[in-house]
Amino acid sequence: MRGFSALLVLGTAVAAAPAVAEPVRYEIDPGHFSMVFSADHVGYGSVWGMFLEGSGSFVFDEEARTLSDLRVEIRTDSVFTNHEGRDGHLRSDAFLDAEAHPVATFAMTDYAATSETEGTVTGDLSLRGVTKPVTLDVTLNKIGPYPFGSNYVLGVTATSTVKRSDFGSTYAQGGVVGDDIPLVFELEAIRQGE
Repeated sequence: MRGFSALLVLGTAVAAAPAVAEPVRYEIDPGHFSMVFSADHVGYGSVWGMFLEGSGSFVFDEEARTLSDLRVEIRTDSVFTNHEGRDGHLRSDAFLDAEAHPVATFAMTDYAATSETEGTVTGDLSLRGVTKPVTLDVTLNKIGPYPFGSNYVLGVTATSTVKRSDFGSTYAQGGVVGDDIPLVFELEAIRQGE
């Protein structure tokens, strides 16, 4: 798989710590990982929600700026909008079909850097048993020694918009529930083997 340069070549300011001269696995910190979404509701406003359970990892060579094995997984039944009835409806086959498809995945396939700290990452998003290419706009926020403890951490923000109908969710379209779903990912990943 090609390098992770759009996500991490983006950050040229690696403070204080020496570069890693070999591929090293990074694990997403579940305590610092969020996937937030919104959906238009009958034109009156947007309903905001998030997924409470996600994980992922990748192998990254900081010196060579190469990546392999990038994969993120989201538990679809962990959806939360602060409304029990709506959350149950979102888990149903009208939307996420969480019982039949309990995990949504994203796996990177390509990138394009647009500046030293920004770029796009393309990957395959699998949701409701359907896999489609999705492009994320990505910003590398920071990479370096963590100020608490001895971890070496990178932080990333990524955004995209997907059409839920592309993944087979067409319930209440036509002005009731929006088809275009903005997504925001915030994550910190910890270098392993410290």
